Amino acid sequence: MAASVGNYDYIFDWEFQTDGLINVKVGLSGMLMVKGSPYHQAPNQDAMSGPLISENLIGVVHDHFVTFHLDMDIDGANNSFVNVNLVKERSLPGESPRKSYLKAKRKIAKTEKDAQIKLKLYDPSEFHMINPSKRSRLGNPTGYKIVPGGTAASLLDHDDPPQLRSAFTNNQIWVTPYNKSEQWAGGLLTYQSRGDDTLAVWSERDRSIENKDIVLWYTLGFHHIPCQEDFPVMPIVTSGFELKPVNFFESNPILRAAPAFEKDLP
Repeated sequence: MAASVGNYDYIFDWEFQTDGLINVKVGLSGMLMVKGSPYHQAPNQDAMSGPLISENLIGVVHDHFVTFHLDMDIDGANNSFVNVNLVKERSLPGESPRKSYLKAKRKIAKTEKDAQIKLKLYDPSEFHMINPSKRSRLGNPTGYKIVPGGTAASLLDHDDPPQLRSAFTNNQIWVTPYNKSEQWAGGLLTYQSRGDDTLAVWSERDRSIENKDIVLWYTLGFHHIPCQEDFPVMPIVTSGFELKPVNFFESNPILRAAPAFEKDLP
């Protein structure tokens, strides 16, 4: 799908693979937002509000955020959100020549605030949506996990009017109970909003989300510092995420998949 929003074109690709993985990509292109400048050459980059990208034109420094409303329904409507945190454990003295090892600790989110996630490179986690009542032959709950790609976080103050309207960017992951009136992260009328009808406001109710019909929200972002190559038409910039099965299949589902072409048949 392609969507033209203002001066930008957004391209959304959903790829459904035979191994059960869903790969989501977002591409950005279009015309840059620029403003006039008296300069033909940049006198002092530090003194300018943005980079000079052509004679008398400054490229406005800006962000893009795209939020996905993912009504997962893993093997039914009653789902839970699990934060699988990877932690370092120290080896006991004399136990091993190794000093440390890794351990996965699972925590099921009880309420919405438990599932407000800011991604951290040095505090890694996996984020699973599971159905606790559906189990594999080994007893693992059936599920899917979201695998974030490159993303960004807003640097604006939380009480800045634009950030009040886009408070859904304060976290990269949210989980809320399903509500058909809560579909737009920025509210129904974003440009007329004062920030009182957003995902962040709904989630402040801190409703129960364990073993419920819940929605996973994921926001990917782009910081954009324009350069000369972006003018007049910007080359496509991409990012994305994956939805990957976790114990959803009893084994690798591609092992019994039919060949794609007749010549590949045995």
